[in-house]
Amino acid sequence: MTPDEMATHPLVKPEDESMLSNSPTLKGLFAELIQRNFTECVHLTDRDVMEYVADLLIRFSRTEQLYLIRNARGRALEDVGEMLIASNPLLDAASFDAERETRKHIGDFTLFFAGLFPEAVNQWRLRRARLDALLDYIETGKESYYIVSEFNQFEHQATAPLFKKMSEEFERCVFGLNLVKRDFERMQQESYVDVRKLLI
Repeated sequence: MTPDEMATHPLVKPEDESMLSNSPTLKGLFAELIQRNFTECVHLTDRDVMEYVADLLIRFSRTEQLYLIRNARGRALEDVGEMLIASNPLLDAASFDAERETRKHIGDFTLFFAGLFPEAVNQWRLRRARLDALLDYIETGKESYYIVSEFNQFEHQATAPLFKKMSEEFERCVFGLNLVKRDFERMQQESYVDVRKLLI
């Protein structure tokens, strides 16, 4: 799916937010599903990790957030391989801060798709030639969060330990999101189903 297609088919439409569950907010729903699945099934009880993943789902429910990274010519990137090139300070990245922000986005992007839409990742590889075909989303996501954690001075010092945990717990977070996806499918949440059909 292209960025334009995703923009017209948001994962969660504003009018859906009041209908998803008894939770008073969309973030409340995501936090509830993540806490239950991560704690009971994955045995991952780190509050900071769970809050970060819930915030990630909120951010990426607005599909313009999925394609924030742009190449040197200003084109929105949808391919993780191209994002890696954009993150490299010896290639497209304008600065080390740009490298950090791009690597953070790659970690978020790979976690989101490997967790909620793993079938789409496989379909993308079959459908057309992409740099992604050469990548392991899990390893790329883990590595990207680890690189972010290495930015551990000055204004980034406080958040570095979180990204180290995100790297260490990446596989468990993916599995936890697979379980959250199952809950979405059981709920037949309309926007989730619509996006899934477009991705596969």
